[in-house]
Amino acid sequence: MKHVDLYGRIRHAVLIDGMSRREAAHIFGINRRTVEKMLRFSIPPDYRRNKEIRRPKLDAYTGIIDQILEADQLIPKKQRHTSKRVFERLRDEHGFAGGITVNAALAITA
Repeated sequence: MKHVDLYGRIRHAVLIDGMSRREAAHIFGINRRTVEKMLRFSIPPDYRRNKEIRRPKLDAYTGIIDQILEADQLIPKKQRHTSKRVFERLRDEHGFAGGITVNAALAITA
């Protein structure tokens, strides 16, 4: 079920059908605070980032990463860099002092 569909169903159940907020939370399997937030706005509010993303250690290396990924487009898929290999090259060839995580899309962290 899409978020917007769920949003409308919960608002209808509570505001039109008279279902309690607690019961709606239980039936739809969400937190009561989430139900309260859904009732505050007629349409879901958009997410807005307050501050620009800062990656103090990584920002200096984004140009190098872009070059590596652009060069990878010219070679077969099986021979392209993995995120771990990009990290190793940054560390070994360019002195990158950041770390690596296993659950990020591009797993290099600041």
